[in-house]
Amino acid sequence: MDILKVFAKNVRKYRIAKHLSQEQLAEKAGLHRTYISAIECEKRNISIDNVQHIASALEIEAYLLFVE
Repeated sequence: MDILKVFAKNVRKYRIAKHLSQEQLAEKAGLHRTYISAIECEKRNISIDNVQHIASALEIEAYLLFVE
């Protein structure tokens, strides 16, 4: 299991399910749009703090972003 790939796929899946653009998710999470894009393209590692920010913005538990 490639955790970065799973995380990227799940961020995109939950973002789309919530009808959010990358820009809207970034704003809700307090992050930059290009950072969200880089995460979804598997080009960035992410800190635990930012995992929590993204999960909160998506209104889900953080662990769900790591479930394959």
